[in-house]
Amino acid sequence: MTENMTAENPATDFIREIVVHDLEAGKNDGKIVTRFPPEPNGYIHIGHSKAICLDFGIAKEFGGKCNLRFDDTNPTKEDTEYVDSIINDVKWLGWEPANIFYASDYFDKMYECAVELIKRGLAYVCELSPEEWDESYRGNLLTPGRESPFRNRSVEENLDLFTRMKNGEFPDGSKVLRAKIDMASANINMRDPVIYRIRRASHFRHGDKWCIYPMYDFAHPLEDAFEGVTHSLCTLEFEIHRPLYDWVLDSLGYPVDHRPRQIEFSRLNLTYTVMSKRKLLQLVKEHYVSGWDDPRMPTVCGMRRRGVPASALRELNKRVGITKFDGTTDVALLEHCIREELNATAPRFMAVLDPLEVEIVNYPAEGIEDLDAINNPERPEEGSRKLRFGRRILIERNDFMLEPPKGYYRLSVGKEVRLRYGYFLKCERAVTDENGNVVKLECSIDLASRGGNSPDGRKVKGTIHWVNADTAVKAEIRLYDRLFTVEQPGADGVDFLTQLDPDSFKTATGFLEPALAQIPAGQSVQFERTGYFASDPDGTPEHPVFNRTVGLKDSWGKQQQK
Repeated sequence: MTENMTAENPATDFIREIVVHDLEAGKNDGKIVTRFPPEPNGYIHIGHSKAICLDFGIAKEFGGKCNLRFDDTNPTKEDTEYVDSIINDVKWLGWEPANIFYASDYFDKMYECAVELIKRGLAYVCELSPEEWDESYRGNLLTPGRESPFRNRSVEENLDLFTRMKNGEFPDGSKVLRAKIDMASANINMRDPVIYRIRRASHFRHGDKWCIYPMYDFAHPLEDAFEGVTHSLCTLEFEIHRPLYDWVLDSLGYPVDHRPRQIEFSRLNLTYTVMSKRKLLQLVKEHYVSGWDDPRMPTVCGMRRRGVPASALRELNKRVGITKFDGTTDVALLEHCIREELNATAPRFMAVLDPLEVEIVNYPAEGIEDLDAINNPERPEEGSRKLRFGRRILIERNDFMLEPPKGYYRLSVGKEVRLRYGYFLKCERAVTDENGNVVKLECSIDLASRGGNSPDGRKVKGTIHWVNADTAVKAEIRLYDRLFTVEQPGADGVDFLTQLDPDSFKTATGFLEPALAQIPAGQSVQFERTGYFASDPDGTPEHPVFNRTVGLKDSWGKQQQK
């Protein structure tokens, strides 16, 4: 047992228990090597973050190493754009790969392994079309398959044909190399699966060197074995592929005690979210979102742009845990983790998103003063800042009502509220336009209540935020919400595009404390009484742009307190 796994800090899930057992048994000479193996055919999303945290977390906890390996075996869908984004996202999540590998670097060795299987009588070149195979030979869950008419070719003929496949003598789709396993297997994946196919496509790293490419199920165990991976952690859909994974290694003579072990765990699914790369690509290509980093997307880069802290994603995965049972996590738990992190770390500022002008009639026309405001009550060491106060301020329009209902504690004519960090404010008169809309308030302040303190012990229940009308900075506020209107988009065969929320993205013109114009892109802040926001890269000091990360209301946290 490693130093990290003690009575005080035991293994916390079945995978860690397996790792502890393997270490105690001396497997793989006591080494721990994991890998995160994304295909570079899209941007990684929050579902991948679970695998990332598990792969890198296991390696860190047990003193091992985790490699980042790109499974670039399908040249028609892969690109360096995706490679660069994945490297950036993994590091942003807080992990540093021990090595960065590519499956394509092993193509020569994989080809040699395929040749070895042919020599051992365990692979053959098949000329059946995919349609012929599926219709007449593959069989189904109730019916065993039939042997291909090419299954019993001689080793010499198969070697010749496979060499000619590699040399480009045959058209795409005319021939494949199949593993010779068991056409009567109850596991259809073991019914002579394809392990190589002809595909004339330029590879983004190796150009036109190859016109045949290995299938993922053949490449995956070999890559793990070449790199000395000890624990190959996969999501549950790969469980049915594990017999083929083991067959490849068995057939090539890898000893059980010194080779990778595939272990499956449940993937991370979230309500109001789609995780399918195909569906995410469709959203991007058909312009339902602005790109892979649209803040409504579940991609890691989209969440980063929205202002989600990496620590919140790590905490979410910790709370979800590692199990063998598929399920769906309420997106409210993610939002709760985000709030917890930002409540502790995000500095506070005031911003008004729907302004209503207030003139303080008993304050000097040219009067100006600075009020003290706390930067973060969760972190007193971060001190305070100055707020400029004057005769004209802006408040949120919904903080005033002409005819308030019972129990309304914000501002109305003749009523009093506390200005955050400022004075007691009383509305004397509401100015309306010809349509009866309130366009301005005339108010007075209790000059003895500076800092929000009651001079005579009277109680004021309502506190509202504000900004100075003369110094506030005008900004674009992007109000993002959940992308879909239903918990399970696309369920029961429904077109998921019909369940998009047309109101998931709105904009507002906000007025901010001047300091907010200077914060760097990506910085998260709390707009007091409104929510958490992040500065967007599109913004400039002259035109700040902020994205709403999440509101202040926490339904998940309240559920846990009941």
